[in-house]
Amino acid sequence: MKRYLVASAGLGLLGLLVSACGAATTVTSKAPAAITIGTLYSGSGPFATSSLPQLAGLKFWISQENSKGGVYVKAYKKRIPIKLVTYNDQSSATTAATLYTQLITQNKVNILAADFGSVLTAPAVTIAQEHHQLLFDQTGTGTVFFTPGNKYIVLTALPTSGIWPHPLVKFLLAEKISRVAIVYCSNDFDASQATTTSKGLAAAGLHPVYYQAVPTSTTSYGTLIQSIKATHPQAVLEFGFPPNDIAFLQALRSSGVKFPMVFTAFPGQLHHLLETNVGQAGLAYTFSYGYPPILAYNTVNEGLGAAAFVKAFAPSDPASVNFLNVAGYQTGLVIQAALDHATSLSQLALRNAVASVSGKLKTIDGSYQINSQGAETGELLPVSQMFPSGSTTKIEMVYPPSLATHSVAYPAP
Repeated sequence: MKRYLVASAGLGLLGLLVSACGAATTVTSKAPAAITIGTLYSGSGPFATSSLPQLAGLKFWISQENSKGGVYVKAYKKRIPIKLVTYNDQSSATTAATLYTQLITQNKVNILAADFGSVLTAPAVTIAQEHHQLLFDQTGTGTVFFTPGNKYIVLTALPTSGIWPHPLVKFLLAEKISRVAIVYCSNDFDASQATTTSKGLAAAGLHPVYYQAVPTSTTSYGTLIQSIKATHPQAVLEFGFPPNDIAFLQALRSSGVKFPMVFTAFPGQLHHLLETNVGQAGLAYTFSYGYPPILAYNTVNEGLGAAAFVKAFAPSDPASVNFLNVAGYQTGLVIQAALDHATSLSQLALRNAVASVSGKLKTIDGSYQINSQGAETGELLPVSQMFPSGSTTKIEMVYPPSLATHSVAYPAP
């Protein structure tokens, strides 16, 4: 990491230039040949289907900036090319810990970005804080990552998962759904969603009729579905990662059990992946969160809007563009804004620069805003529903009314 050189008495020509009247001024360090960004990706394992498209989005941003000569760096008043350093953590948090340390101590990256999700971000949070390296947390939304004593983290592409379900709870209450079953994976990302939903219902005098944690590695949901069925729920919410959502929806379809409402988190993010694995019949009329680019933000002051991004990112197959592509690109935009406002490349200068654009940055991901702990709070996720459309399904926003693109179908036909 390059820093400004501070001149001191006795350093002579190393740090000082003497003007004609004898006054000394500080000389800044030479601009680096490249801004080095280090990140990890999962080339295999359960997180690969999310990690790889996220990396593709970040690489797209880098290619866009490098085509202009590099990213603009205020500290040097010029564009500087971006160099990306990546390592494959193979969906292993243990491997990721070693590789995050390598990026900081051996590669000495200017910018550190986390891999996908809370499980693979978790080791980076501690390591980055210990090394005083700012972590650009792409999609690790676990609430425990953000604490008053840690200045070395900023969330870039999603709000913390603990606030995701707020619109979902309001939707359940608006539809007068009182019997809610919740099954969730025992990691902070999913547990925080379950907790928020349960507390939101409790505030309205309701309590889940079924509330069960399962290991994140769960792939068999048949017995759980039968247990849920016995509680006669009006809505079933399954909070997991993509492999969990796929396994749950596959088990639900094969069981022949039908619930009035089924909600899973990732069809809205990785629609093509989920539909490929569970089929149109397995996905039709189920619910999810609503995410960009389907949730289209086209009025922006940084980067490309939704329509322009989809066209540029995959001109021959716009339907293939998913939220994780957007998330990687959004991370690039936050890095871009940091470099455009930071007075140096020091890690806290970058952190202060991100704080300075909070509430002002409008991107493909909506209004970017973080709190004092670096947690993103700017954008709540609407409720979406999958509607049959020919041989596929189409994602429509159904709640809140201000964002709705389709009327809700409840109970599911």
